[in-house]
Amino acid sequence: MSFQTRKPKILEIIEQNGSVEVQSLAFLMRTSEITIRRDLNTLAEDGLVYRTHGGAMKISLTKTPIDFANKSTINADLKDEICVKAAKLIQDGDIVFLDCGSTVFRMCPYIKSKKIKVVTNSLPIVNELLNTEVQVNFAGGEIDAERQAAHGKIANEHITRYKANKAFLGVDGISIKNGLSSSSEKEAEMTMTMANNALETFFLCDSTKFEKDKYLPFAEISYVKNLITDSKIPLEIADKYTSSGLNLQ
Repeated sequence: MSFQTRKPKILEIIEQNGSVEVQSLAFLMRTSEITIRRDLNTLAEDGLVYRTHGGAMKISLTKTPIDFANKSTINADLKDEICVKAAKLIQDGDIVFLDCGSTVFRMCPYIKSKKIKVVTNSLPIVNELLNTEVQVNFAGGEIDAERQAAHGKIANEHITRYKANKAFLGVDGISIKNGLSSSSEKEAEMTMTMANNALETFFLCDSTKFEKDKYLPFAEISYVKNLITDSKIPLEIADKYTSSGLNLQ
């Protein structure tokens, strides 16, 4: 059965049930789980479903704005692998900075039960962590509608009032030559503000972003101490970064 044949059937199942797990879909479609994951990733990138850990759900059921929801589903499996690693580094009692990155957002399901304080500029993260064990502190300021986040002078000043044990920050691009880069000046400024006010900073970067430079390089590679990525990173790339002194997880 081709993807074009499976596509309407998958969408119909998700429409009827609200959500579905990869294992169940594989059984119903009589195909492998790897194939179903690939199908769901494609549907998510087209904005037809919201990719969850282990499956997918109707876009209309997510509290996350659609544009941001779609971005968070791109390379969902890679991001979730990273988020599992990141969540294991957080202990009860920690004060944690989380920025508005789409990978960072996907940490939420893995930290909901932890007795921690989270300081963030991300509205989707606030929505996900309300009414959980996590105490949420939102950095107010001007809201960027596209990114669903607060940026600017007031938001940055808010962050500087606090000291975090750990910061988990997204990366748009990273290269040995040009270091960290961002698609936005405002996001780069927030990233540096959080990093400079945390005892320990972890940059989250999936394997598709290595050796790629975005609009604004904002920190040399020597600034990065801890980098969390996924198992798809090529060995030669991983060796290059560890040789530069990074703790690559």
